[in-house]
Amino acid sequence: MLRILHDTKIDFIRLWKITTIVTLLFILPGLAWIAVSGYKYSIEFTGGTLMQVRFAQAPNIADVRSTLDGAGIKGAEITQFGSDLDYLIRAQDPRVVAQQSRGAESIATEIQAALTKRFGASTFTVQRTEAVGPKVGGELKQKAIYAILLSFLATLIYLAWRFEWRFGVAAVVATAHDILATLAFIKYANLEISLIVVGGILTMIGYSLNDTIIIFDRVRENLRRRQKVSLYDTLNRSVNETLPRSVLTHATVFATLLALALLGGEVLRPFALVMLFGVVTGTFSSIYVAPPLLLWIETKWPRTATDSASPRVKATRGGPVAMSR
Repeated sequence: MLRILHDTKIDFIRLWKITTIVTLLFILPGLAWIAVSGYKYSIEFTGGTLMQVRFAQAPNIADVRSTLDGAGIKGAEITQFGSDLDYLIRAQDPRVVAQQSRGAESIATEIQAALTKRFGASTFTVQRTEAVGPKVGGELKQKAIYAILLSFLATLIYLAWRFEWRFGVAAVVATAHDILATLAFIKYANLEISLIVVGGILTMIGYSLNDTIIIFDRVRENLRRRQKVSLYDTLNRSVNETLPRSVLTHATVFATLLALALLGGEVLRPFALVMLFGVVTGTFSSIYVAPPLLLWIETKWPRTATDSASPRVKATRGGPVAMSR
């Protein structure tokens, strides 16, 4: 693999228009769909009760739903989970909980009692029960948003210190691209927004950012060593030089996450799917979003003689890259 990718000379920057169109065609419909119908949220964010039940024989879902409706547990969502015998029962509308003046734990007890009365205690077992109050769910949703925003701020501060503001802005925009693309993917894949999915998004942010930093570090190094090469060519050279490492690292991570998605069970599968997509979109943005954006920023706001973070450059292809500091 290293021999195949050794000394590649691919003009990645030239493809920025095509990759921008591809990105917009993927992200914009997803965001429009989200704006129209929103997401499915887990009980960590909505509040309510979740119960995983394993039946001895596969039940009729309509029969289970009518049983719960008859017990006063209206609007419960019943879905198959894993095998034909495992089902998830969600009573997650906080307004229902408030109106009936019952706690989430009380609803779990009533669900079990209703199933016992209808099917018999020996016909099913409760695998797990989760109960979250509406107030706690709202707080968790707020904290998840804060966590993502703080990661943006920390990214910008770190890159401004490590490189300079131009690199920081390019990296933050690339990270924003990854988040928006991942949010669209979550909608397309019909995944439920849960704490483990938020954890996958935050992990993906760090992974993507690390890849961008590696490329930018090589860009900075090449700017100093090759001061008569254009920034356009320097960016392409830097991406090509880091390509073997990126391919090997991403292939290893992708294989691990694929195994986790296939064999890790229903609980870990959403995290693995988000991370799998994050590896793809993070690689894409570190090559096709961050470097072209840095080139555009250099064109609009070229360095002056007072800049000290790195040499002055001309962003146009074939132009001189650097002047003495």
